[in-house]
Amino acid sequence: MPSQVFEDRPGELPEDGSDTGPVAVDALISRARRLRGAVDAVRRDSVADDDHPQGRWQRALCDLAVHQLDDIGTHLGQLRQGLPGDPGAAWPPVPVWSGTGDLGGPDPFARTPGLAAYEADHAQSSGTLLNRVGSAEWNLLTDAVNWSDELFTILGRRPGSGAMTLDELPSVVHPDDQSLLTALVTGCLVDGRPIDAEFRIVRPDRQVRTVHMMAEPVLDADGSTASMWAVFRDVSALRRSEEAVRDSRETLRQRRHRERTERRMAVEMQEAVLPPWRGSLAFPLGGPTELDVAARYFPADNSDLIGGDWYDALELPTGACVLSVGDLTGHGVAATSSMAMLLGALRGMAVAGIAPEAVMGHLNHLLESAVQPTLGSAVCCRIDPARRTLTWAQAGHPAPLLFRGGTGRPLTPPDGVLLGATSTPRYEQNEVELHPGDLLVLHTDGLTRTGAAEESAVTGLLALAPRLSDARDAQDGVRMVAEAFGTGRKDDACVLVARISA
Repeated sequence: MPSQVFEDRPGELPEDGSDTGPVAVDALISRARRLRGAVDAVRRDSVADDDHPQGRWQRALCDLAVHQLDDIGTHLGQLRQGLPGDPGAAWPPVPVWSGTGDLGGPDPFARTPGLAAYEADHAQSSGTLLNRVGSAEWNLLTDAVNWSDELFTILGRRPGSGAMTLDELPSVVHPDDQSLLTALVTGCLVDGRPIDAEFRIVRPDRQVRTVHMMAEPVLDADGSTASMWAVFRDVSALRRSEEAVRDSRETLRQRRHRERTERRMAVEMQEAVLPPWRGSLAFPLGGPTELDVAARYFPADNSDLIGGDWYDALELPTGACVLSVGDLTGHGVAATSSMAMLLGALRGMAVAGIAPEAVMGHLNHLLESAVQPTLGSAVCCRIDPARRTLTWAQAGHPAPLLFRGGTGRPLTPPDGVLLGATSTPRYEQNEVELHPGDLLVLHTDGLTRTGAAEESAVTGLLALAPRLSDARDAQDGVRMVAEAFGTGRKDDACVLVARISA
């Protein structure tokens, strides 16, 4: 009985109930060609960043789609051509998919001369053979073996070497898969079970490739197995693409999980360090209000950017109050942990009575000598409510804004460089006299950076002077700042408002 695979003929493929045969296949080939070109265009336009899981995942998916479309093009071409040597096949020769065409380039289905040369060159340059389907039939009655030319190509054998018997076939299979193939063939011949499995082969050039085999027994009139037919397909490139997609997807999943975990840790550390009070806080604590303080942290529009911004208000044993805001470079756990270290040191030095200019010098030493060096800016203000004086120092930070009588101005900054920028910095401090009803605004520089245009902190905040002068308390002042600058920022920020009691 002839093999089922060799009984196949390019049957009629109706399209809209009218077109048949080559017309329908030509339409499918045209559609596949356009789709292949479109995928090529997407692959070219995708960002090829090996260090970014998202880019690797996108590129792997495009490669997988290309491999599958290459297979479709090859199979449609074989279908259009019909069986090799079939005198009844009246269709034109198969156009071989070259795998190099796109929408604006050569026709992906243009006839490619010298297939063997192309495969050899393609295999040498990228390790990928053209995915073709080979067929075989083993006649158990006559011991005849019939292989298609494509099967010789898949197994890397010269056609002149002759087809292999079923007993010889395991010799080209990877040692670890030989028992699998033997069991599959035995089950097919003895029990009549079809084969649909993959195994590895070792080609003469020592390349290990993955082959997909589908086979069925062919029965004679008595129901006995007369022969076995099989089709083989090299799916190595397809499996590599699928593995690349799985690996990149897993890498992306792990990265996102790590980012969520780190963000949660950064948020928890930030919340644990920043003062827990909400609304206005009156200093001195428990006594008559002489200084009204309120503050707020503003996250960036991208909630993943948890930075090292901080605000703080601390009453000293002398009755004075220390206000500070600052900002460290970077985001995530590293930034918030450095911020916690810096803020703890600042509080300790303030309680010890160290002057603001000296505090800046010690904070610079901490950052400059840290295991993970970073840069930061800060402003430290010591307010004596009884004397109504403000003594302050800064390290590369925006100066506090003083609002009085419906107008505002930035304080003249003393000398000071960024924290961590040099091992021999110079910091100075200035003193300013405060009046009853004065309002101070301390902020980090991320507060007024919005969208594509960066508005000056002085211009943006000083424009609020008439409204801030009418603020009922410090918390009302923070609300006004939030209404003006609470959204549309690329970075996180802090603002602290302090009002001297009348």
